[in-house]
Amino acid sequence: MWQLLKQIARTGTPDERAPESDDAWRTECQQIQQNILDVLGRALCIREIDAGSCNGCELEIHALNSPYYNLEGLGIRFVASPRHADMLLITGPLTLNMKEAVSRAYEATPHPKLVVAAGECACTGGIFTDSYAVCGPVSTLLPVDVTIPGCPPPPIDILKGILAALRAKHMMLPP
Repeated sequence: MWQLLKQIARTGTPDERAPESDDAWRTECQQIQQNILDVLGRALCIREIDAGSCNGCELEIHALNSPYYNLEGLGIRFVASPRHADMLLITGPLTLNMKEAVSRAYEATPHPKLVVAAGECACTGGIFTDSYAVCGPVSTLLPVDVTIPGCPPPPIDILKGILAALRAKHMMLPP
């Protein structure tokens, strides 16, 4: 304990400034929220499905739920059941073990439904393409509306992909 206190006393307090943040995208928040309400009349509900990923994409998706991005404040939320979802957000390559589960989730999602493939593995199969346990990208099983490349894609790219899927499907949102 004393050694720790000595180390703290020797180190002192940091005097460097915090880095400046890039908040330019936040100016669009109210417009995004209004556009979602105009199209759906309520919040956009997303069911996230891990079809066999390394969890890198999931970490970035969880970052969207942080106060920094404030996804709930934009009118976008994640749900536990595909029966309550407007969109399926799928990560990872389509593995043999998850093929039937992904298909059932797609069938359980009410119309009109959107499918977004997030991450390089969901888009192309990624480094797992030639694996015996992988069927390929998500598009081999489901009609994908938008793909979000990257390994893993940053949270802002995931948010842009979600909004691009809404724009593509409903054609009511301005670019």
